[in-house]
Amino acid sequence: MIVAIRPATVPTARVPGRHQPDASIPDVRYGIVILQDLPWNQAARRWRLAEEYGFDHAWAYDHLGWRDLVDEPWFDAVPTLTAAAMVTSTIGLGTMVASPNFRHPVSFARQLTALDDISGGRFILGLGAGAGGTVFDTKVLGGPELTQRQRTDRFAEFTELLDLVLTTDRVTWGGQYYAAVDARNLPGCVQQPRVPFVVAANGPRAIGIAARHGEGWVTTGVRSDDAAAWWPSVAEASARFDDALDAAGREPGQVSRYLSLDASGTFALSSAACFADAVGRAAELGFTDVFTHWPRPSGWYAGDESVLETVVADFVAASR
Repeated sequence: MIVAIRPATVPTARVPGRHQPDASIPDVRYGIVILQDLPWNQAARRWRLAEEYGFDHAWAYDHLGWRDLVDEPWFDAVPTLTAAAMVTSTIGLGTMVASPNFRHPVSFARQLTALDDISGGRFILGLGAGAGGTVFDTKVLGGPELTQRQRTDRFAEFTELLDLVLTTDRVTWGGQYYAAVDARNLPGCVQQPRVPFVVAANGPRAIGIAARHGEGWVTTGVRSDDAAAWWPSVAEASARFDDALDAAGREPGQVSRYLSLDASGTFALSSAACFADAVGRAAELGFTDVFTHWPRPSGWYAGDESVLETVVADFVAASR
């Protein structure tokens, strides 16, 4: 039984942005994912530089282990973002993305409230159903393997309860996947009524959740090694999201749209030209925010930081 009701609507999130961009630069905000594969005494440099470079937001993966990096060093997202908040002052910081695979809405809400406080209201909660590269997160805990339908059901409940606990004190809840008894939320979030949700969704039901609860929507399109096939899938997902917003009674301008440029099968920072092409396509499709990954020496997102520096000069810094 639920004994508290969440507000019917939430205002658009406060996300750090730009003013009067160069007309020749696509009118989008830029983000970067920094994988947590380095100890903090080495990783801190990347987070500081992300802000100095002028990125609007920077993200950490919220996994217990990710793809084949489970056999390499890996650090948790929450303390990493807490540390990042202490060495930055303006950049948005978020999870890309948190999932129900190993999170409970009540305990997670406490961590989110602390992150929002420590960052001075800069935290952005990216969250998703828990698919894709998150298989390890479930298997390492010995949990049952869920069907896609069950994962989406659990995600819907996770999102609704998390929203409720972040906005309402003394919540009692009894659901299929989660329970809460007189859960407290004081002092609440710095950002009111709660931290902004950026909901990852590609399928129709998850897109509906994003349309109802999200201040932002993020998509990876249909996984493909063929960029020529990937971009149409992104356009189709964007059209489905338009329909979902209409069904939820929300205007398109109320929700930011985020695109992972690297999901096309080609690392966007493989060259400055590749990045420019991807950003231009995303802007044409109406995406307000794009993000790529910090280049690594090898393996996933292998690349040269000199390309990142060129992109920063030509796009990120030039857009401010």
